[in-house]
Amino acid sequence: MNRSVATLFSIIVLISALISLSSCTTYDPYTGEKETSKTAIGAGIGAGVGAVIAYLDNKGEDSRKRNQRILAAAGGGAAIGGGIGYYMDAQEAKLRKQLRGTGVGVERVGDNINLIMPGNITFATNSSDINAGFYPVLDSVALVLEEYNKTLVVVAGHTDSDGADDFNQRLSQRRAQSVSDYLVSRSILPDRLETVGFGERQPVAPNTTAEGKQLNRRVEITLLPVRG
Repeated sequence: MNRSVATLFSIIVLISALISLSSCTTYDPYTGEKETSKTAIGAGIGAGVGAVIAYLDNKGEDSRKRNQRILAAAGGGAAIGGGIGYYMDAQEAKLRKQLRGTGVGVERVGDNINLIMPGNITFATNSSDINAGFYPVLDSVALVLEEYNKTLVVVAGHTDSDGADDFNQRLSQRRAQSVSDYLVSRSILPDRLETVGFGERQPVAPNTTAEGKQLNRRVEITLLPVRG
């Protein structure tokens, strides 16, 4: 291989490496903060929403009756109807505005909205007590939930794989319950809230790295339109 060809080859390799690196790191357009991209995290993005929907599907008749109560409390007893997409679009836009710069991720999956709250900003290590500095963030969430009252709110706790399975399960449940209880204290109708702990069963990243474990330690609030 002559020198010019070798130089060209080196340039191509360098460009490829830079492209690969840039695909793993992006900047949140709302917070301006560096974040790991969906590609880097892998197929786990949206897994929380999928797990929540599967959980609710198993509740059957109880879910139908709960939805009826939510709609009645919202006024008129009518479902959103054909305007679900617009309703969720408006709610998403307001949440993004309210949560800008807080560290909370806003993820849209179809007609559902997922709020991803990293454990390091929400709770102290191995604790289910909400950090006092996080109360204003939850207050902002509650304001939007109160305005868009035809949505079901599922609060789900998740952990990494460190520690015993049963400990992680209990911790995830307690953390989800703490967030749910706080939202109720901010006038969110209890019928709208479902609380579940998934422990370490729904990772969004590999538990083999510190970054992956940090992504897996989280509470997610999933907003689903009530369809009647």
